[in-house]
Amino acid sequence: MAPQLLRQLNGERAVVLLYVVRIIFSIPFSLLPEAFSLSLLFLLALCVEISVDDASNPLSLFFRTRPGASSGVLLGAVTLPGLLVSKLVQTSRAITLEEVGIEEFEYLKSQYWAASSSCVAVLIFLSLVCQHQGKSKSKTSISSLSSRNQIYSSICVIFFVGSGLVSLSGKLYGGWAPVLVSLWVLGHGWAAVTLIQKILETFPACASIGESLLVTTGLVLYFGDMMAYTTSKISYLASSDALFIQNGINRSEISTIIQPKFLDLSFGAALAVFLLLETIRIWKIWPLGHLVHQFMNAFTDHRDSDLLVVSHFSLLLGCAIPIWLASGFTDRPLAPFAGILSLGIGDTMASMVGHKYGVLRWSKTGKKTIEGTAAGITSVLAACFVLLPLLAATGYIFTMHWFSLIVAVTTSGLLEAYTAQLDNAFIPLVFYSMLCL
Repeated sequence: MAPQLLRQLNGERAVVLLYVVRIIFSIPFSLLPEAFSLSLLFLLALCVEISVDDASNPLSLFFRTRPGASSGVLLGAVTLPGLLVSKLVQTSRAITLEEVGIEEFEYLKSQYWAASSSCVAVLIFLSLVCQHQGKSKSKTSISSLSSRNQIYSSICVIFFVGSGLVSLSGKLYGGWAPVLVSLWVLGHGWAAVTLIQKILETFPACASIGESLLVTTGLVLYFGDMMAYTTSKISYLASSDALFIQNGINRSEISTIIQPKFLDLSFGAALAVFLLLETIRIWKIWPLGHLVHQFMNAFTDHRDSDLLVVSHFSLLLGCAIPIWLASGFTDRPLAPFAGILSLGIGDTMASMVGHKYGVLRWSKTGKKTIEGTAAGITSVLAACFVLLPLLAATGYIFTMHWFSLIVAVTTSGLLEAYTAQLDNAFIPLVFYSMLCL
């Protein structure tokens, strides 16, 4: 099965494979079910993406996605689960150092299964849509490759469910806790399928499927977290079986609140201003609606539309989210700056050098150049050389090997070169995940 799928790799899919392999080879033995499930998620997403991109099963008849962009199913499906696995690896090191308790580790593990189950549920939904469209046509138009992918997808789903049951059926919390966790995880999958349909229907031609999947998984995970926390507050579950929810979310609640630091406050204030301006623009609120719309349109690109401007939000969130994610324990001092390094320095230098001096292109149809990618990777590495001594002066201890740093920078640079997705959203998350390892 795997050799046939690997032959379908293009540039973006190869970079995603490198991302997943790097994470899997960093996972300790205690996270073996998570490593196995992440590999299955990659294979399932690859099968679904191949089927979705197959000309015989155009999903455009069902959803209106952003013109000119690939489906991005594979990248959208593995980014957030991969990030959570990286956080699990980092937290396992913290447990060894007695910096955090086992409750936070188990809570983060449940978050991983909630995120990955959300992605799997959406992938199953997309696979069923493709299958339905294939049956609605003549039998001669159905791709044999898509038929094989459906079989491979079913196998991946079965083993994914099995690895999830193995991981969540531990006796750490005893009694009903594993059942509650399993139901909580399944609820995320149902919510993700419902939400991604609403997003694609409400904002037609504004995002690819992969971009919508990333937003869907993030929103479902966040609101599921808040719902579980609220439930534990208003019931007696926190005193017995659902103690893991209380312990985990207490830690999560502290780590997600904007810390009293200038950078965090600046990102929070900027996000609030952006939300206000976008609301005024979308609803054309007098007297600023027209003026804001004209101003925003002056700084948009092909990924934006009159209905939704995503470039500004994605750039701001791409720089801010790594800082917010690293507000708790971190033994990788460069990780909080993943967004600033990859977007503010790497992406900027790649665009400038590629536009002015780029000659050799990565593909015949793409605009990204090898010179631009090399400039982006080199500039990020140079910035790390400058930043690390400054961080060491503030008390941080550099614990990452240079080889790991080079792999992380190179992978994020290649992703910028190959992906047709919203790079402001994906590159910082991928870079942050690899810096946490």
